[in-house]
Amino acid sequence: MTWDMIIPLLAATVQSGTPVLYATLGEIITERSGILNLGVEGIMMVGALAAFMVSRLTGSPVLGFLAGGFFGMLLASGHGLICIWLQGNQVVSGLALTIFGTGLANYLGTPHIGQSAPGFSPVPFPVLSHIPIIGPIFFQHDILVYISYIIPPLIWLFFKNTRWGLRLRSVGEYPGAAAAAGLNVTHYQNAGVLAGGFLAGLGGAYLSLAYTHLWTTGLTGGRGWIAVALVIFAFWHPFRAVTGAYLFGGVMAFQFRLQAMGTHLPSSLLLMLPYALTVIVLVFASKRGKGDNAPAWLGINVEPPE
Repeated sequence: MTWDMIIPLLAATVQSGTPVLYATLGEIITERSGILNLGVEGIMMVGALAAFMVSRLTGSPVLGFLAGGFFGMLLASGHGLICIWLQGNQVVSGLALTIFGTGLANYLGTPHIGQSAPGFSPVPFPVLSHIPIIGPIFFQHDILVYISYIIPPLIWLFFKNTRWGLRLRSVGEYPGAAAAAGLNVTHYQNAGVLAGGFLAGLGGAYLSLAYTHLWTTGLTGGRGWIAVALVIFAFWHPFRAVTGAYLFGGVMAFQFRLQAMGTHLPSSLLLMLPYALTVIVLVFASKRGKGDNAPAWLGINVEPPE
């Protein structure tokens, strides 16, 4: 394999991994607050459709992208209402959210299947795009990819060096102690769920506005589930989420190229590769025992104040 083939493959890896990265970072924030949200797939679908429709109506992909995040946050607020305020089961609520969001997006989007919307095109980054090898791989994408580069360090700084970030983590680890210190656990957990829903919605919006530029049934293709799994692979760390998302994106891009090259391998087997890789890395993470890094109160309801 020559550089002429490797560099485009790595560039496609970055683009393919970007929507998963948005969703994974959102799920990390949510789970750091102690709330498990298995509804990422449904949130991404709703975000993708909302972004697509708003972009078509307004002609502005920027408004469409923000609408994707807003409607993702709106759907996630339902999960917050059920799990934080009504003390519902977090697993059941998340699964219901995925079923509802996927069904709703597919139903409302049926009249728009195959249609396109104004989206984002690649914009070479000044100066950096001319760096050999690095430039074509990382700096000849659309602006949403460049935004995804700065979110992981911002989240890392948020958790490490800000009062809000430290409090959010303490709520997920020791909610009793956080409440005794005067923190409103419910408000912090709700903020974590909404922020996670916003980022997951942006991940869905990326798919319809930058990755495919059109709407089709099942657009997310299971990426929401991959994002939930990559949180474990990333050990709830934003920088490791980048590695996981690009690993998934690399396999996705590779199997597309194998199909384009006319390989004799069955297409169903090639489509399975990214998901098989996800299972393998999860087994690897479990073997290393890093599941112990999960927030201590993840998935456990905390009684709201009266």
